[in-house]
Amino acid sequence: MSQTTSQSLKAIVDQIFADRRISRQVQRELMEILLSQPTLSNQDHATAQRVFEAIRQGRLRVVD
Repeated sequence: MSQTTSQSLKAIVDQIFADRRISRQVQRELMEILLSQPTLSNQDHATAQRVFEAIRQGRLRVVD
């Protein structure tokens, strides 16, 4: 994953956790970033897992 893409991913995830919620639009943006890469670094994979796990555990709210 390119440095710019990793920075974009980090910025989005930092904002998600700061707000403790994720909108459907931000969720789409996050998925676009993740799916636009042929492979993810271990760090980026862990970052994505952190978001999805927090949603699953109810620590992040999904809003429209």
